[in-house]
Amino acid sequence: MSGTIQDTSVDAIRSWLAGRIAFYLQRSVEEIDHDLPLVEIGLDSVYAMTLSGDVEERYDIEVEPTMAWDHPTVNALAGYLHGVLGSRG
Repeated sequence: MSGTIQDTSVDAIRSWLAGRIAFYLQRSVEEIDHDLPLVEIGLDSVYAMTLSGDVEERYDIEVEPTMAWDHPTVNALAGYLHGVLGSRG
């Protein structure tokens, strides 16, 4: 998606993250609780690493592979990414 302008609002990031996690876990987006720890909804280390790669590709940033453990909910992760994306420039 390089070259495409992405919506980097917290809501847009949260929605995208929930969609990716739902895809990995083969669930509907509505089943992803934004406040529940990712590990409790089934995200394992393999999916966490995959999510880091997806974030890097979508937003053209580098993130730590531990990102999902350092920011363990969809809301926490969306807030973190929003801050990172807002500070680049």
